[in-house]
Amino acid sequence: MEERIGSLEAGKRADVIVVDLSGPNAIPLFDPASHLVYSARSDAVQTVIVEGKILMERRRVKSIDVEKVRRAAARFGRKIQAALPED
Repeated sequence: MEERIGSLEAGKRADVIVVDLSGPNAIPLFDPASHLVYSARSDAVQTVIVEGKILMERRRVKSIDVEKVRRAAARFGRKIQAALPED
């Protein structure tokens, strides 16, 4: 599979995240790999790239319409609320 994976090169598949290690929970930063495994929080992830497609950039989701999902969730929430028995 060397022709498709194993290094960051044009034409190869890659999943990449960009993590901000400048936040207060990353100080002091002695070992970046250890910090990512044991201490980093999800809000430190800034950008997510899967197979070359940017799914989230600068903490903005690009792969889905967030407002459309919020509207649908609110609509389902109203349906659930309406189906619940009244006290």
